Amino acid sequence: MISKPTNGEFAAYYAGYIGKVPDAGPLATLEAQRAEIAALRGLSDERGVHRYAEGKWSVKEVLGHLSDAERVFCYRLLRIARADATPLAGFDENQWAATAPHHNRPTADVVDELLAVREATLALIRSLDEAALNRSGVANGKPITARAICWILAGHTQHHVHILHERYGVLQPWGATMQSSWEPGVLGS
Repeated sequence: MISKPTNGEFAAYYAGYIGKVPDAGPLATLEAQRAEIAALRGLSDERGVHRYAEGKWSVKEVLGHLSDAERVFCYRLLRIARADATPLAGFDENQWAATAPHHNRPTADVVDELLAVREATLALIRSLDEAALNRSGVANGKPITARAICWILAGHTQHHVHILHERYGVLQPWGATMQSSWEPGVLGS
């Protein structure tokens, strides 16, 4: 199991995401999330374009954001795990959502993309040894460890799946991996 990071291993705004990961840890959580994500394959394109309020992302945009953010976090994870000390840039998730084609694609395609990204994420995390997980770097101007990124990845998805359930009404609570409450946080940066 990947031990929980301490406060000095990540920027304070990630604490909410890390706190959403159950005691089973990030790997078990990331694995469990696949079933809930896959359940969205059957969501109609009409439901996929639903926004719970004006100016909010559609369901498909939320799923596309999860793919985009997971790719960024995994890139950071790989660079840090491989002892690359190059500072890594942040990204503007709202700009990416505004220019990405997710909203106009079939819902099942967006879900399948996220599941493919998740399989790559799991393969990367499973390949890391303790030394790699303990390495640190700088991402978005803040220090972070590889271990913390694993926890952030799982918690970031928890955050958005809970919102998909609570505000969009498209997912049911997920047993042991579902948190009973959520807190708004910094998205993906």
